[in-house]
Amino acid sequence: MQTNFSPAQLADPEIAVVNDILRSCVHCGFCTATCPTFVTLGDELDSPRGRIYLIKDMLEQNRKADAQEVLHIDRCLSCLSCMTTCPSGVNYMHLVDHARVHIESTYSRPITDRWLRAALAMILPYPKRMRLALQGARLGRHFAALLPTRFLLARRLRAMLALAPAQMAPPQSLGGTTHPAVGQRRGRVALLAGCAQQAISPAINTATIALLNRLGVEVVIPASAGCCGALVHHMGRHEDALAATRRNIRAWTEQADGEGLDAIIVNTSGCGTVLKDYGFLLRNDKMAADAARISGLTRDISEYLLQIYQPSRPAPGLVVGYHAACSLQHGQQITTAPKTLLRKAGFTVVEPKNPHLCCGSAGTYNIMQPDIAATLRTAKLNTLLATSPDVIAAGNIGCLTQLSGSGVPAIHMVELLDWMAGGAKPANLPAT
Repeated sequence: MQTNFSPAQLADPEIAVVNDILRSCVHCGFCTATCPTFVTLGDELDSPRGRIYLIKDMLEQNRKADAQEVLHIDRCLSCLSCMTTCPSGVNYMHLVDHARVHIESTYSRPITDRWLRAALAMILPYPKRMRLALQGARLGRHFAALLPTRFLLARRLRAMLALAPAQMAPPQSLGGTTHPAVGQRRGRVALLAGCAQQAISPAINTATIALLNRLGVEVVIPASAGCCGALVHHMGRHEDALAATRRNIRAWTEQADGEGLDAIIVNTSGCGTVLKDYGFLLRNDKMAADAARISGLTRDISEYLLQIYQPSRPAPGLVVGYHAACSLQHGQQITTAPKTLLRKAGFTVVEPKNPHLCCGSAGTYNIMQPDIAATLRTAKLNTLLATSPDVIAAGNIGCLTQLSGSGVPAIHMVELLDWMAGGAKPANLPAT
């Protein structure tokens, strides 16, 4: 793609990156066939190619974002399916992230949008606040039917209430803890405890720690490590994202320089995609070397377990419908490890039709874009349930929350692996 940035614009290192990305696009349109929003809406501007044209025009002219650009860029899930499909290697992730920062700094959203986005940024990255919000949402669900569906804000509030779990698990506080290996220590890792996950499903971290400990791995969770920054990053809140990034890098670098770390383990794939991009995010920062080091240490739990996992229980005779989270299969290009592990544990693994398409969760997307998200959820559940699974498994809390409520339990892969390696049976598995 030909670009027309001025020399002064190209002197900005961010625009220089944007220019390189745009010039790598050859207009082929392969991305349209695998883009969930284009498949759903049929609008070229809701495809990666269409959004690239919008971003190019906006940035080349160095002007404020307008309502059309905001509409179509907001509708992007950042599922990154287009990057898997693209034959030219267009880094759409970095391009759309930059566009969101530009929108956040130049566009004045309606007051209800500003209020809701600010509330999400103030609540979701903080487990205690998130827990309080979920408790309130559980009460509010009784009144959800009173919200008029003709208003977008009301539909967004309905979506928020629907995401609250039916029952709340006991609170989890893991910061500043070390969990020693059982028997001889064979490794030492840091675990990203996550933010929303600690409030919604603390059993995921519990199973991760227990499994790693039984496999001889010590797990440390620094007190100062917190949200990975993904939620605010994808909302265009650049400085908030960088603050979270720097805080985590300091925490994990201290551990790596101290007793050492074999890896930084992430059991929420949306977070893992951002952690692996820390080196890029801080490439021009004084912490660039440490950021690159942390990105290099980051491993999805499935990557790490693939080398050491051993089941200890007989095969359970359950069929697992595996949902590949977009952030794992497209963002990190991890496709076989989770299925290999589940099969090794004795499960029969089945996959839905069109596994590359998003379920509609995508961080805050199922709140901010409830109509599209609901359509994608229905399509994903239909294809999953068509495989007749006993359980749905995934590696991302957002997907699990989005896919719950179908009548088939949605459980994190690591909980199933822990169970088959001597751990507790997942609480929401039916009795057998």
